[in-house]
Amino acid sequence: MPAKAKIESMFDSIAGDYDKLNHILSLGIDKTWRKRALKEIVDGSGPMEVLDLACGTGDFSIAVAKASDQVKVTGVDLSEGMLAVMAEKVGSQGLEGKISYEQGDGENLRFADGTFNRVTIAFGIRNYEDRLKGLREMLRVLKPGGKVVILELSRPENKIIRWFYDIYFLRIMPVIGGKVSGDKAAYAYLPASVKTFPGKEDFSAIMAQAGFKDIRHKAFSLGICRMYTGEKDKIN
Repeated sequence: MPAKAKIESMFDSIAGDYDKLNHILSLGIDKTWRKRALKEIVDGSGPMEVLDLACGTGDFSIAVAKASDQVKVTGVDLSEGMLAVMAEKVGSQGLEGKISYEQGDGENLRFADGTFNRVTIAFGIRNYEDRLKGLREMLRVLKPGGKVVILELSRPENKIIRWFYDIYFLRIMPVIGGKVSGDKAAYAYLPASVKTFPGKEDFSAIMAQAGFKDIRHKAFSLGICRMYTGEKDKIN
């Protein structure tokens, strides 16, 4: 099975338990990370079209849409199972007029050049088969002067903290996630994908190679999560 098909199937299988497990396994800190990223996305600069890639069950899309009356969000995800959960959330909160969502491949977006003011992706870029291609697609669909905001899990740089982190994420988390969801393979893959994700210098270099300017990086919670931002040239 191709890598993308495996990712799609894996997230379909855990969609029903994803939200509950995500908050439990991150000890709820993921909500704080999203709030900090939200400030980079909705900045009061007027009407805004936001593309939320790897939108999953829609938590981040909903947070962005609620942050301003002038924001509209388009969510894209490979997994129909995750989008089905998102659809229930959007409907229950009466946000159908502010949020649309569809199945799609972040490396091959259907949108025209310069469609969005912001592109976001929270905890999904590590699942891309070709990250450089995905980043170039994000740049392409951004308007000139637009910004990308990326949240991703990472391993702390401090050796002592990293030792405890590895025990939790590589040993304890897969056991808990596997028992609750019934899919041990998925919760073994998730921490392993974090371990192999590029470090901050390497990932920033990939963003630069894709064409982003003014690339910045912030570490949250002792480096457990990192936020990357980059902009598209205003004259592009």
